[in-house]
Amino acid sequence: MLIYWVAYIVRPYVTDSVNRVYYFPALTVKLFGAIALGLVYQFYYGSGDTFMYHTYGSRIVWNAFMDSPITGIKLLFANSQHPGDVYQYASQIYLFRDSNSFTVIKLAAIFDLLTYSTYSSTACLFTVLSFVGSWQFFLTFYKQFPHLNVQLAIAAFFIPSVFFWGSGLMKDSVTLACLGIATYQFYNLFIARKFNFWNLLLLVIALYFIFSVRKFILQAYLPAVILWIGASQVYQIRSVILRAMVVPFVVGVLLVSGYFTVVKIGEDDDKYAVSRIAATARVTAYDIRYWSGRFAGSGYSLGDLDGSFNSMLRLAPQAINVSLFRPYLWEVKNPLMFFSAFESLLLLAFGLFVIGRKRLTIFYSLSRPNVLFALAFSLVFAFAIGVSTYNFGTLVRYKVPLLPFFITALILILDYSKSDRNKEVLDTVE
Repeated sequence: MLIYWVAYIVRPYVTDSVNRVYYFPALTVKLFGAIALGLVYQFYYGSGDTFMYHTYGSRIVWNAFMDSPITGIKLLFANSQHPGDVYQYASQIYLFRDSNSFTVIKLAAIFDLLTYSTYSSTACLFTVLSFVGSWQFFLTFYKQFPHLNVQLAIAAFFIPSVFFWGSGLMKDSVTLACLGIATYQFYNLFIARKFNFWNLLLLVIALYFIFSVRKFILQAYLPAVILWIGASQVYQIRSVILRAMVVPFVVGVLLVSGYFTVVKIGEDDDKYAVSRIAATARVTAYDIRYWSGRFAGSGYSLGDLDGSFNSMLRLAPQAINVSLFRPYLWEVKNPLMFFSAFESLLLLAFGLFVIGRKRLTIFYSLSRPNVLFALAFSLVFAFAIGVSTYNFGTLVRYKVPLLPFFITALILILDYSKSDRNKEVLDTVE
């Protein structure tokens, strides 16, 4: 009730007469997804990540706060290797030494202070965070293509696996929220050119949390953002001669800056340093397939990984396919897997429909900055998780951030018409 009350107060400031209709339905399905996720982990799995973040994580931090606020604060900022005088609490937190997971636990602990460490209420506050990010993701493209409001709302809010896995007390809710916030702020600052301190602050916070929770997402996302911004600047040049002269220089700058970004993100990290990415993909894939997920019954294999970039790149088409369009219906081994397979089938059907419908203009539509951005991130990220997961149960959660981007790209390609092409030709001639 409190969430809906606050949402009602905020609604006039973030909606207009057209998109207002999606506001409460989008919030509702996300709240439903968060509660459903908790029920599934409680009564179907019996354990899992969300237990690690709350029951064996933030609940212990909350207990420390109840014993002594000073102790609670010390635990929030404790060194994972040397917890010092909060060891009696830190030793009970299963994921204390995993800095990425502990970031989520700390966020949950802050929410626990408001909810008396009630799981369902804390999960709902994670939902609010996820909803804010999804709404800002929607606004990014709605402001540019208001006539596509229905399609963009579906991509942002109503993909079943996204509002299920991306709404509860999970890492995926945090990364999904921060990707949406970051995308909207990048659009405001560098494309719409609305320079504002609060936009910049929100961008920095969003990027910090993505870096702290799953930095490999940034290694796919930031190069795509650089491509988006660079392509947007080139797209505004009307002279075909000037554009032809500028493009090679811009492409060079984008390649160098994109590579430098990937290097800096993974710098000083044994897993995500550029020289270690291929080896990390191999270790992670085999661990999930043959050890941590060996009893799940939902493993897959794309082929042998030897820890080299060549072996990864050789599997790229299969990796992208498995992330976007698998599991197939005949690979289903449990009820949850059926829903994932059915959603993947619908996505494949939509992709084939777009290609068949726009086969003559599809390459022209790829020149649009928004399409380039959404496709670049979603395909690179699909390759990264597909080649390093080897388990459908894990993959369905990992691919949550890419689905809104990929479906948005398909929507924009489908919207590309002959009139758009003619207009671009006229602009370049002028």
